[in-house]
Amino acid sequence: MLRVGLALDPRTEGEVLATMLELGHRVAWRCHDDAELDERVSAGTPVDVLLVSAGAQGLSARLIDAADVAGTRVVAVANGEGDRRRAVALGLLDVVVLPATPEDLERVVAPLVVQGTADGRRPPPDGRVIAVWGAAGAPGATTIATAIASELAAVGRRVLLVDADTYGSSIAPMLGLLDEAPGFAAACRLAGSGALDDEQLERISIVHPSPSGSFRILTGISRSARWPELSTERVTATLERCRQWADDVVVDTGFCIEADEEISSDLFAPRRNGATFAVLAAAEHIVEVGSADPVGITRLLRGHADLVELVDPERISVIVNRLRSVAVGTVPSAQLASTLSRFGGIDPAALLPEDQRAVDAAVIAGSCLRDHAPRGALAVAVRRFVSVTFLSESTAPSLQTRRGARGVQRRKRLGGFSALGRRDAMK
Repeated sequence: MLRVGLALDPRTEGEVLATMLELGHRVAWRCHDDAELDERVSAGTPVDVLLVSAGAQGLSARLIDAADVAGTRVVAVANGEGDRRRAVALGLLDVVVLPATPEDLERVVAPLVVQGTADGRRPPPDGRVIAVWGAAGAPGATTIATAIASELAAVGRRVLLVDADTYGSSIAPMLGLLDEAPGFAAACRLAGSGALDDEQLERISIVHPSPSGSFRILTGISRSARWPELSTERVTATLERCRQWADDVVVDTGFCIEADEEISSDLFAPRRNGATFAVLAAAEHIVEVGSADPVGITRLLRGHADLVELVDPERISVIVNRLRSVAVGTVPSAQLASTLSRFGGIDPAALLPEDQRAVDAAVIAGSCLRDHAPRGALAVAVRRFVSVTFLSESTAPSLQTRRGARGVQRRKRLGGFSALGRRDAMK
């Protein structure tokens, strides 16, 4: 049971109040005055969650900051697109757009219903790093990384999507974002000086709002010549800090895993592939992506042999992208499974069908595949893979174990439960 505060207009209040009581939560107080609201939040009866009208003057950055200090989670209740945009402009991503069903409200407040320890709190557990790697030839690793991030965010997990590709970063243009943003390189510089914290991560990351679940992004380097900024030590420190800030850190990596610097005379020289090595070493799970055509399968088999020399094969899930009969022949799934098993001893975790039209349309719109074509063949296949691989009972969303002011702040900033519209593409 949660203690709930309401600062809603009278017409909305009755409906929300009845829903909260029906869900078994206790409404601690209600108010309709901005001054009273400030007093309640800063010095009044503490509550676990505050539902406030997005159009009210009382919803301000000062109120949100005061709620963070008090350990109260703020949820905006919007009466339309204008209210929703106002809440997003304040950095508040937990938004419920009316008319809302009881399920919509429960989805927002449910993560705070936890079983506490002896002192009523649990320390926030570390998140996990999921690396998405593909051999040379653009098999679609960035598309898959973005899709995995959106699917995880859609079930309520706080997700950070990172572009760590030192050869050709592409997450920013794929999602219609400006790649001049500070992004991952700035995070690495801050981590190198020991200055990377929650506040800095919020500042340099970009929010990608989504109707199904928002997530944050650290964009990649704008020019490949900047690769020395992503040193092995910096990337390692950055990922360690990011896993303390998010439930899932999905990282798009570079394709090359050659250690050619080891044959040079200067053993302390910067390593072009150091960022990829650091990500693969830090990841709890590695998604290896290959393309379903003769050249792509050959590269997948060769790349897999190199990859298993670096990491434990138990951490690797192989998926084959762009499955189509015209490139492989009749019954392509059976032929691919047989080829991978025979020549590489690989049991693919997923065979993803080609849906280039949906992918192209999503890129043009600057949105995720789930948002643009949620019922498309590719989106459904990725959703099934994510559900089986990352959302089993043993990896259930850890949002339910995070309490306290810092946890509230991360929930608010990262989103993951928002009923938001698509982000306007920044061209």
